Amino acid sequence: MTRLSGGLIDRTKTLSFSFDGKGYTGHPGDTLASALFANDVRLMGRSFKYHRPRGPVSAGSEEPNALVELRGGARQEPNTRATVAELYDGLVAKSQNRKGSLSFDWLAVNDLLAPFFAAGFYYKTFMWPKAFWEKLYEPMIRKAAGLGSLTGLPDPDSYDKGFLHCDLLVIGGGAAGLAAALTAGRAGARVILADEDFRLGGRLLAESHGLNDAPATDWVAAAETELDTLPNVRILRRTTVWGAFDHGIYGALERVSDHLAVPKGVRQTLWRITAKRIVLAAGATERHIPFRNNDRPGIMLAGALRAYANRWAVCPADRVAVFTNNDDGHRTALDLMAKGVGIAAVIDSRPGVRAQGDYPLFAGAVVSDSRGRLGLNRIAVAQDGRETWIECGALGVSGGWNPNVHLASHHRGRPVWSEVLHAFVPAPAGGPPGLTAAGAAAGEGSTAGALASGARVAAAALSDLGFAATLPDLPRAEDAAQILSPLWHVPGAGRAWVDFQNDVTVKDIGLAYQENMRPVEHLKRWTTLGMATDQGKTANVTALAVMAELTGKAIPETGTTIFRPPYTAVPIAALGGGDLGEHFRPRRLTPTHEWAASQGAAFVEVGQWMRAQYFPRPGETEWRQTVDREVLATRGGVGICDVTTLGKVDVQGADAGTFLDRIYCNAMASLKVGMVRYGLMLREDGFAWDDGTCARLAGDHYVVTTTTAHAGTIYRHMEFCRQCLWPDLDVQLISTTDAWAQLSVAGPQARALLERVVDGVDLSNAAFPFMACADLTICGGLRARLFRISFSGELAYEIAVPARYGNALMARLIDLGADLGATPYGTEALGVLRIEKGHAAGNELNGQTTARMLGMGRMVSVKKDSIGAVLSRREGLEAETRVLVGLQPVDAGDPVVAGSHLFAAGAARNTWTDQGWITSACHSPHVGSAIGLGFLENGANRMGEVITAANPLQGQEIALRVVSPHFVDPEGGRLRA
Repeated sequence: MTRLSGGLIDRTKTLSFSFDGKGYTGHPGDTLASALFANDVRLMGRSFKYHRPRGPVSAGSEEPNALVELRGGARQEPNTRATVAELYDGLVAKSQNRKGSLSFDWLAVNDLLAPFFAAGFYYKTFMWPKAFWEKLYEPMIRKAAGLGSLTGLPDPDSYDKGFLHCDLLVIGGGAAGLAAALTAGRAGARVILADEDFRLGGRLLAESHGLNDAPATDWVAAAETELDTLPNVRILRRTTVWGAFDHGIYGALERVSDHLAVPKGVRQTLWRITAKRIVLAAGATERHIPFRNNDRPGIMLAGALRAYANRWAVCPADRVAVFTNNDDGHRTALDLMAKGVGIAAVIDSRPGVRAQGDYPLFAGAVVSDSRGRLGLNRIAVAQDGRETWIECGALGVSGGWNPNVHLASHHRGRPVWSEVLHAFVPAPAGGPPGLTAAGAAAGEGSTAGALASGARVAAAALSDLGFAATLPDLPRAEDAAQILSPLWHVPGAGRAWVDFQNDVTVKDIGLAYQENMRPVEHLKRWTTLGMATDQGKTANVTALAVMAELTGKAIPETGTTIFRPPYTAVPIAALGGGDLGEHFRPRRLTPTHEWAASQGAAFVEVGQWMRAQYFPRPGETEWRQTVDREVLATRGGVGICDVTTLGKVDVQGADAGTFLDRIYCNAMASLKVGMVRYGLMLREDGFAWDDGTCARLAGDHYVVTTTTAHAGTIYRHMEFCRQCLWPDLDVQLISTTDAWAQLSVAGPQARALLERVVDGVDLSNAAFPFMACADLTICGGLRARLFRISFSGELAYEIAVPARYGNALMARLIDLGADLGATPYGTEALGVLRIEKGHAAGNELNGQTTARMLGMGRMVSVKKDSIGAVLSRREGLEAETRVLVGLQPVDAGDPVVAGSHLFAAGAARNTWTDQGWITSACHSPHVGSAIGLGFLENGANRMGEVITAANPLQGQEIALRVVSPHFVDPEGGRLRA
């Protein structure tokens, strides 16, 4: 049909858009739904289960039916509500959840099979025959499941996240929200006003009644202008507050550029708003009245019909009927008549009610059925036992209004039932602290009541914060009481829809009752009521009323389901805040990163760290040449590696030793000052968790290191133990991983190199023996720490300096050690060095191994208690015979592959004959072949035996010889030199 008169659209400009490949036009200010109505399009989607034709039911974010895909290519966005999608020039939209065209959907055959798809059918049908699950049911479900589609292409847009703080957060920009924001803004409080619409005004934009005898939009514009000029007020348009969290924190999504064909800059921003007080002015959602075939395109909420006519100057039909149980339905009829729309009838379920205008009225009657395959064309009216068919192209249904209590219930606060409103309202207590509802969200349905409520609630909130707020002069507004006679559904044969999106009918609720799925949470899951993007906004209370009727209980006794965030769908891209590609996880750079990059290092991601993997030189054609060179240079001269990524925790206090004794399975309190001890931590279940070193720098001062992978988790574990398990101990912790740059200097020339930088400290073997440590200075006064520890099996030290000097120290050591063969080496060479020496690392400490398996059983002290010590002595763990061994191929040219399973020569390859697995493998330039470490059953007594390593993924079987895990210097003479 043609446009109606008036409206809040800009008729001076025309926007072109397409829907399902067909071109249409609209105007700025339109939504996709209003523009389609203006082009005589009512059919916009299909229901999820039965694929029944559907059109818009509402005009807002509660819309369950008109879900479309917007844009195309990498920007394709499914499940967008046409009712809130702001029209822009070039918009491309497609209907979804269909097979074939929207008007001829092949999957509509499901509607004929409806008796087989009743409530809980998936729990019953897919149980038998058992063989059908993998062959038929699962493939069928996967093919049919889901709403909308994604292209799988990388998202080209950028997203942001930010933090905001305020005294008062006002959620909703309607009458109550604007009154609250004006009250707080004028009082000087920091105010954030968030509204999900692209225009402020809320329901005022959809009504014909004025304020101060002038259009309501005039007052809205004046209030908006004033708020925009107040420096203490921030307005967030196109912003949905979607979740309430602890400590006054609210999640909000701002759609910054969604209304543009190509987003400029940031597309969406995820805000974390911390507010001292909150006014919930989120309005209310009209509810429908289920009757037979009440889901046809053209059957809508009466308030939505009024909104489309008054705000967007459209109506889905020239001839409209209204079905109501309250006065609000009559207001819709009057507004449509004023726009020139023909009113076929007003059907009011209340006996004795009178018409408020010149239209046919059926009092004490109900709508009992409808006709029209792809859109409504007539309705049946039942009155006094007679049924009359009335022709109309649209029907507005008004069953009352439900306050939007969702955010007030996100802390598991239960709303309370109002016998006056026949609806749930936010409870006065039990919701998020500091939040108070106002306006329609609090049950104040009239405009005057909403305005007064918003100002009053804001003033009370500000008084709590010490602000002196004065109530503003509010405009004169309608203050009509809503007279409602509850009608929850029209009894009768056939299907009456309660949840449009998920195809849940009154009969489905009845079946759930019969099958004893009567608690509301069971009802929800048995019928899929209120799931997916709708979340029960248009169906929840109606469904509860139907169940209450069946059980004979009152609606509040029946209860409500738990409301959880988000209030409306939040894109995963926005939740990620733009952390895509290389920004998916923050990268941490080592102190020597700049120097390593200048040397052409290849980098590898290790957790969040970017570490130098190896340092190629000219003439080296493959990475292993480089790694072999670095390994041999370290064993023959001196190698330098950045090991800053190891976790470092400073432990201080009079009880520091006692604390560490309880954390580590071996003793630490007895460690002498100036010495280091290797330490092993166990989990509570007795399995090995992490290893590292513990250095005692003073009587009450220790520095412990952890593996890179567990740096964060071990520190949190230690803090938990300190705060919760042993709060009586005098001990303090701080993570210093990022504070100190730490370099490993290893090889027979390590001492000679360090003597060139250390200030006045004797590094001889007698003065600074293996496992010694000291605070000292280097390079003429730079504070440093030196530890004589070895991960490579060579004479080795680790030197730590404040992080900002790490890059310079690496360059200085390489320069001063040129004549000693000083060579930087990366993580690949580091791995080879430790495997050659037989040091356990992350591959061996995988949560499935014990100290006994690692050859460290004696480290678990029996003289003291520690976490995991008792359970490590369980019979099953004590009986474990798999131990760490070295593995070397019989044929030097064969590979050793980590993850391969170990079998005795000639044994069958199955779980029962499996004797272990390979944990780590590399090529050893020292041995001249591949080598590996692994756990082998009774491995200590099988030295020299030839076994088989099976690698079924690559179809390999390799003969390996069992050897000592110490391929280099098994006596340890080098590291003590």
